[in-house]
Amino acid sequence: MEATVYKSTGSWYVVKSDGGIKYNSRIKGKFKIADITSTNPIAVGDHVEIEMENKVEGTVVITKIHDRKNYITRQSPHNKNQHHIVASNLDQSLLFATLKDPKTSQGFIDRFLIASEAYHVPSIIVFNKSDLYKKKEMERFEELKEMYESIGYQVVLMSIEAKTGIEEVKSLLKDKVTLLSGHSGVGKSSFINVVFPELKLKTQDVSGWSGKGLHTTTFAEMFDLPIGGKIIDTPGLREFALMDISKYELSHFFPEMRRLINDCQFNDCMHINEPGCAIKAAVNTGAISADRYVSYLTILDTIQEKKF
Repeated sequence: MEATVYKSTGSWYVVKSDGGIKYNSRIKGKFKIADITSTNPIAVGDHVEIEMENKVEGTVVITKIHDRKNYITRQSPHNKNQHHIVASNLDQSLLFATLKDPKTSQGFIDRFLIASEAYHVPSIIVFNKSDLYKKKEMERFEELKEMYESIGYQVVLMSIEAKTGIEEVKSLLKDKVTLLSGHSGVGKSSFINVVFPELKLKTQDVSGWSGKGLHTTTFAEMFDLPIGGKIIDTPGLREFALMDISKYELSHFFPEMRRLINDCQFNDCMHINEPGCAIKAAVNTGAISADRYVSYLTILDTIQEKKF
């Protein structure tokens, strides 16, 4: 039988057959020793083959993983040399960000967008909790909206509390497989509770002493949408470390830089202080945002090249 992985707890999985029946499943031992560099050989969203293991208990065994259309991966929080596949076979990703309680840094947003670009997953940025924004936050939102929309990303302003922007975000989900991601405390679970009130997902307030959200989602899980499509809820992320992107490749995942790379004087231009750099020229004229360029330099500085 063919099935889709709906939940992963590390050793057990919940899969849904093409016939619409959900099973608890495990993987055959051979997958654990296969040539897979990720900490999770099977991810939510994977299309798999299953065989019945125990008819009485209704458990199945995953015998094969089909090729993935795409996926998003990050550095494993437990092993910096390994991938952790966040989810696979996605039509788009929705990054939830907030400018207050907790504040999402531009660096976090840019890292997530780079990972999405690297694995060919279109991204939309949702700035939530707009009911908390004062003049300073609204001015910053307008700056970020203009900056990201100018390079091709869709940006939406939403407030669960004030019930604004919810319908616009819901409409983006119709008939698509969408990854929901963001820091802990940005309102992913609250949003899902609006879409699926019957699920009653746990939500927690932001931790007062740290200003950081508290984890409420433990494992990635997929849900079917009544309007058509699926969403994948993920545990809140403290940070988003990139994997397998070299210093030379980084600028290729900034859309505004990618368009100009071939105009640089040198093929191996790193866009720092080389002569004839089209990227630096575009920053100087304002064609590329100075904030995005600084973000590029900051991330570039964190990339450690592999030693062979």
